[in-house]
Amino acid sequence: MKITKVTTYVVPPRWLFVRIETDSGITGWGEPIVEGRAHTVAAAVDELADYLIGKDPSPIEDHWNVLYRAGFYRGGPVLMSALAGIDQALWDIKGKALGQSVHALLGGPVRDRIRVYSWIGGDRPAATAAAAKAAVSRGFTAVKMNATEEMQFVDSHAKVEGVLANVEAVRSAVGPHVGIGLDFHGRVHKPMAKVLMRELSAYKLMFIEEPVLSEHLEAIPELAAISPAPIALGERLYSRWDFKRVLERGGVDIIQPDPSHAGGITETRKIAAMAEAFDVALALHCPLGPIALAACLQLDAVAYNAFIQEQSLGIHYNETNDLLDYLTTPEAFAYQEGFVTIPRGPGLGIEVNETYVAERARIGHRWRNPVWRHADGSVAEW
Repeated sequence: MKITKVTTYVVPPRWLFVRIETDSGITGWGEPIVEGRAHTVAAAVDELADYLIGKDPSPIEDHWNVLYRAGFYRGGPVLMSALAGIDQALWDIKGKALGQSVHALLGGPVRDRIRVYSWIGGDRPAATAAAAKAAVSRGFTAVKMNATEEMQFVDSHAKVEGVLANVEAVRSAVGPHVGIGLDFHGRVHKPMAKVLMRELSAYKLMFIEEPVLSEHLEAIPELAAISPAPIALGERLYSRWDFKRVLERGGVDIIQPDPSHAGGITETRKIAAMAEAFDVALALHCPLGPIALAACLQLDAVAYNAFIQEQSLGIHYNETNDLLDYLTTPEAFAYQEGFVTIPRGPGLGIEVNETYVAERARIGHRWRNPVWRHADGSVAEW
């Protein structure tokens, strides 16, 4: 079997898919996306494809190493996301060729379903509590929300009180036993993170995500000592070498690599195993499309330390298309009682609607992050 063609599709609402074709008629799909940089990543996939055309798709580990190591400049969101989508598609091909799911090829599942959470907002918090209550009514047992709007290095106690009021409203709406993940989203700098984490300790949070940006890892042990809530981070880290520094430093309880950013299935499996050796939990990042979610679930099946999965069904980004629109097998993601089942079909366990993908790619997207500013006019972290 030889690879004959690599094609990318920029599709609404903000996703990028890659399709790898072979001369045997088997195709594989991946999702190599940096949100807001889809066309940049598509160009990187196109460059990496030069090496793959004419190659046997089966030696995935060797292809990964060549694409990573032979380029001299390596790492970062664009190159690792391009590599991630290619890697996912190669695993999809291998599974389809052998009639096995990816998780079967990785050693077989340790679970047949995994708990999921629903994102409920928080950027502009007026309706967060109502969104949380609605998510619970749909069967979710955990939700995640952004903690705060713009926040300066040192901000007012009025801002702190606003965060507390929002979390209190959500906790009151869902009761004491629904998990609440609170995402600081890199918007909070260390001085205010210290204040917020101390004040939030009463709300029994499931975790606090990105209390500071990952470039400030030296602050994590100090912050971890303030709050009883587990600390989660990792969506803006891209390789096992990035996570090595996190795990060695300590203070992080949950890592959140994204298999569409962190080198795909091959690399994320290694990151998960590293974390398990440090007794650190895994909660894969995935506010993305159906191929990304399928890749995550294949990893959740084999990673013992995985405990919950992010997913995008119904989130606010998905205005023009939602998670299941691009599949001919939407039943592959069976949501029930706050869990989703692990797909068991060959490859990634899903069937992509190729005709619909091509149709929506003619529309495409140019999604961009919002640009926020503080009251003094300086740009704020989003």
